[in-house]
Amino acid sequence: MDKILANYEKIKAQIVPYNPTIIAVTKYFGENQIIKYFRMGFRDFGENRVKDALEKMEKLPEEIIKNSRFHLIGHLQTNKVKHAVGSFDLIHSVDSVKLAEIINVEAEKKGIIQKILLQVNNAREEQKSGFLPEEIKPAFEKIMNLNSIKICGLMNMAPLNSSDEELHYLFGNIKQIYDDLQFEFGVELNQLSMGMSKDFKIALEEGATMIRLGRILFE
Repeated sequence: MDKILANYEKIKAQIVPYNPTIIAVTKYFGENQIIKYFRMGFRDFGENRVKDALEKMEKLPEEIIKNSRFHLIGHLQTNKVKHAVGSFDLIHSVDSVKLAEIINVEAEKKGIIQKILLQVNNAREEQKSGFLPEEIKPAFEKIMNLNSIKICGLMNMAPLNSSDEELHYLFGNIKQIYDDLQFEFGVELNQLSMGMSKDFKIALEEGATMIRLGRILFE
């Protein structure tokens, strides 16, 4: 745990000028480790699978549930929506209008407003989900009119083997899309979730407000 704390302090020192939210990716850890990380100062936890996350949450002390934010950062299947809505403070991976509509119906049933991010696949990777750049504006217009959803911003995952130049382009392009959406639709967005262990520094330079860190924290 001392090493993890040292990693955390080192990262915090590196990100001072940007002050992003650090999301600790805990998909490989159990509830006991989440408790330890909470005691170390972590407050935002990212999970990939709805079922695994809910099983952990059920075992966490009420103090941690009340004082933490849980993020769904993995792909959300439509048959898991009813379990995800209301369980996660923010769903990062909304990748279709259909999924947003299903989330909206479930949120309406539960009488809540579910916060979401729209995932943009501007690298056009076939194996990844997300709106293509040319799809995001018409999709945004449809989703922003759903009454039980709040679009807080965008999410992006860059290809693993991207060069620094490519990363600057991809993250900068997402920031441009983010700015364009606010201007065109007259809305205020406040979250750009982009950057992971290998590329978070460049993501921050290009405007990220949330970084999703796993390996660099826990190894």
